[in-house]
Amino acid sequence: MNDHDSERIRGVLEEQGWRQTEGTDEADLLVINTCAVRGSAESRLLGRLGEARRLKSERPGRLVALGGCFAQARKQELFRELPFLDVAFGPGNIAELPALLEAASAGPAYCFEDSPLPSARLPVRRAESYRAWVQVMTGCTNFCSYCIVPRVRGPERSRSAGEIVEEVRRLVDDGVVEITVLGQNVNAYGLDRDDGRGKGAVFAGLLAQLDAIKGLERIRFTTSHPRDLGPDLMEAIRDLPAVCEHLHLPAQSGSTRILERMKRRYTREQYLGLVDRLREEVEGLALTTDLIIGFPGEREEDFHRTMTLVERCRFDGAFTFVFSPRPGTEAADLPGRVPKGTVRRRMGELVGLVQQIAREQNQEMVGNEIEVLVEGKSRQGGRQLRGRSRTNKIVNFQVRRDQPPPGAFVKVKIVSATSTTLKGELA
Repeated sequence: MNDHDSERIRGVLEEQGWRQTEGTDEADLLVINTCAVRGSAESRLLGRLGEARRLKSERPGRLVALGGCFAQARKQELFRELPFLDVAFGPGNIAELPALLEAASAGPAYCFEDSPLPSARLPVRRAESYRAWVQVMTGCTNFCSYCIVPRVRGPERSRSAGEIVEEVRRLVDDGVVEITVLGQNVNAYGLDRDDGRGKGAVFAGLLAQLDAIKGLERIRFTTSHPRDLGPDLMEAIRDLPAVCEHLHLPAQSGSTRILERMKRRYTREQYLGLVDRLREEVEGLALTTDLIIGFPGEREEDFHRTMTLVERCRFDGAFTFVFSPRPGTEAADLPGRVPKGTVRRRMGELVGLVQQIAREQNQEMVGNEIEVLVEGKSRQGGRQLRGRSRTNKIVNFQVRRDQPPPGAFVKVKIVSATSTTLKGELA
């Protein structure tokens, strides 16, 4: 979602005559788009702010703007903490950025008001010609006890299906072959309109409309909440040709007791039942997840249940996080903090298991020919290219003569695998 917002920030600024520089030293304007979901993101932000402070001191006329969720969480107090800051704005206020920059000549300018205009309707400067983000809804109303998102991005609000379909048609006409449909809880799309259909049914209907667009080859979506994933969405993944066989389904914990403290509103058994049905319905499904270690009150048996959940679900990959208390959330004040040494040990065990299973899953693909969307040159150098499979696996492959361009589809025979990548050669 932050990548999507950054593309809109670039689009809005370029429409006003700004152009992106090669480096920060020659820039007249520095825009930092922030995240507030985890403490690690804020730690990285400190380095960026230090650089911005230095550049501002070297040229006082340079403007510094801070946007995104961190800015929305801190609001006006930012200017007290960061006296070199000129502009601050929330994720819903990208459209106001040009006016804020103009007002900054008279002093600090900010906007954190709720906006009826989703950033999806703003001008965009995409990073890639063949692939695009498509925001179908904003906000979240789940209020998981650890999560800051509902407080910085507001409640769930869905765009109209007609508006989304028209946007995707324009993208396809512009050369896009793959889209990723975005929402903080994307399979709750349309439920805020309360038309009486079941969980996932409205979103499944939207996917069917997008699948019917000629020239659109791949559809991905993120992120899904287990509570809102119903049979209609499973059937959409199974039956719609353009919808990729990959689902990111955050579990967060394998312990029902911890899930209750997290306010996730499902149990371990319900999550496992959901995974079993998905495996039955969708052949070759790649399943990835999010897991939090060290949540307040997590006991050794709770951690063990997370490990056994990973073993049972056999995830193709997992984003693993140490619990990060977010100011203003319920979990920030929960008792039972887990000692750092225990958290480190548990994280090491979890990452080892996740990597082992992912390696085994990937090695099962050795010898297969798969469709790969070319992304560009491989980081491994030589005459190697990098691409992505329908199941969202990174594929590095060797080319002998003419190199297919980014956005091309090729057949690749897989010859080896690690826990994170596949290696192959053009079939």
